[in-house]
Amino acid sequence: MPTIQYTGRPGVLDLSWGHPHPDALPVGDWAAATEAALREFGWRALAYGYEAGPVELAQWLRERLAVTDGRAPAPGEVFVTAGASHALELVSTQLVAPGDVVLVDAPTYHLALRVLADRRASLVEVPPDPDAFEETVTRLRRAGRRVSFYYLVPTFGNPTGASLPAAARRALPAVADRLGVPVVEDDTYRELAYDDPAPPSLWASCEGARVVRIGSFAKSVAPGLRLGWLTGPPDLVAALVDRGYVDSGGGVNHTVALTMAAFGRSGAFARHVASAVARYRAQRDALVTALHAAGVACPVPAGGWFVWLPGSSALLPAAEAAGVSFVPGRRFFASGGPDDHVRLSFSMLGPAELAEAARRLAPLLTPS
Repeated sequence: MPTIQYTGRPGVLDLSWGHPHPDALPVGDWAAATEAALREFGWRALAYGYEAGPVELAQWLRERLAVTDGRAPAPGEVFVTAGASHALELVSTQLVAPGDVVLVDAPTYHLALRVLADRRASLVEVPPDPDAFEETVTRLRRAGRRVSFYYLVPTFGNPTGASLPAAARRALPAVADRLGVPVVEDDTYRELAYDDPAPPSLWASCEGARVVRIGSFAKSVAPGLRLGWLTGPPDLVAALVDRGYVDSGGGVNHTVALTMAAFGRSGAFARHVASAVARYRAQRDALVTALHAAGVACPVPAGGWFVWLPGSSALLPAAEAAGVSFVPGRRFFASGGPDDHVRLSFSMLGPAELAEAARRLAPLLTPS
């Protein structure tokens, strides 16, 4: 069995995987944080953890979110998870019954669609527009359907790299709250802002609305940590704390959570994020500049890891033959289509490799 999920394919410049560049992973700083956490907490670092997550990490998260998102969660609004996917699984388990409708943005993160489908939910696409949202919820309820929640990635989204405008960030949660539909906001890419600071989350933009905000250290630090969190209404957090598996096993990923607290409080997190942002900005610029130079009209994402371009799955065999790969855009739709875009990831390759990938791919993306 292999050690890690993906190691690359010989001869292929792979723009399909949203994984970090190996050189961006903070091996030395994390080793130092592990030593510091064990020295500070001793045997407590290896014991069963507090159910919602250790207070040391929760306190550091509150301080960090006050800076990066303009709102600090109250102590009863934070639950530590084993990453963003685990957070979505927990929320789905708590809120979704088989046959319920879960509303999803289109396009959206394709593997989130798998998590939701595993709950036997019916997925209905709706854009993050308040009027369209209300019309869809009203129509579904008239048909006798129960709507569990709305899932979206509104900041540096996967796959588009785009962010929801400020007005919609305030209006959408307010409309959803009035209709009694929770919003589940995947905020995984907040720390990876390349030009201007990330806009406030929906959770911060409409305080008091029923918004569950999912955060993760997978992109900002390292995915192998399997560490994230959610901020949400205290009653939801209390329900998660009360689940049997938490009562049995204690807080999720306790030792890593305490190590992250040490990593954050030492200043290593802020230094690492600044370094990662500089790296990924350079990688974004290398890919986008090379595409533009080859005549490909290409949006410039302000954050995250992805570029969203016109194209189709029909281009993939020729791209693979040229030694480059991507993800067809139709995979990011619950409905399976349309097949008119492709997603390119610039996270895993260096600038020279990205420029070469653009050179190989450009003839397929431009009219002959």
